[in-house]
Amino acid sequence: MAKTSPVEFVRQVRQEASKVTWPTRKETLITTATVLAMVVLVALFFFLIDQFFSWGVKVILGLGN
Repeated sequence: MAKTSPVEFVRQVRQEASKVTWPTRKETLITTATVLAMVVLVALFFFLIDQFFSWGVKVILGLGN
């Protein structure tokens, strides 16, 4: 495998980075908001499922008040 000098490597990295289609600020904000909303919804879902199973175990074991 041929070795590449650090200068050549940086040049190649810049060349490849210029080919990337970067998202706009609006796209980034929308994607971030969507991800955060989904995280909250999934956290709420698992919290409710956990509470349900906790209640079920307490009822089965007779630990409920």
